[in-house]
Amino acid sequence: MDRASHDGMPRDVLVVEDDPIIALDFEDTILGFGVKTVRIAANVAKALELIAHRPPEFALLDVSLIREKSFAVAERLEVLKIPFAFVTGYGADATLPAAFAAKPRLPKPCSTEALEALLKNCRVMP
Repeated sequence: MDRASHDGMPRDVLVVEDDPIIALDFEDTILGFGVKTVRIAANVAKALELIAHRPPEFALLDVSLIREKSFAVAERLEVLKIPFAFVTGYGADATLPAAFAAKPRLPKPCSTEALEALLKNCRVMP
């Protein structure tokens, strides 16, 4: 299966974000890059449900959701070898488990250019 479009962009991106305004902004921006589908989950349970239904080609995970962290989603993506990155409003101070310390991380808010570069450089995990 061809997991990315000809320009390097994934065709299906999952955004796990609990703030609806930020989620819609990510969706609009990512669709503007030419990504075919952006799916939004506001919590871990919904994200896991969407992944089970149809695994995305890439995922963007807000670290801190309402009353939970997105690490269970990251663990599932790791098992499926789906590339992902964390986004956080806490910048470099956001504490990630050691298993995810080397994962890409974007600050919130992030520049359109940084988000586009991240998506263009995403690759299927080995």
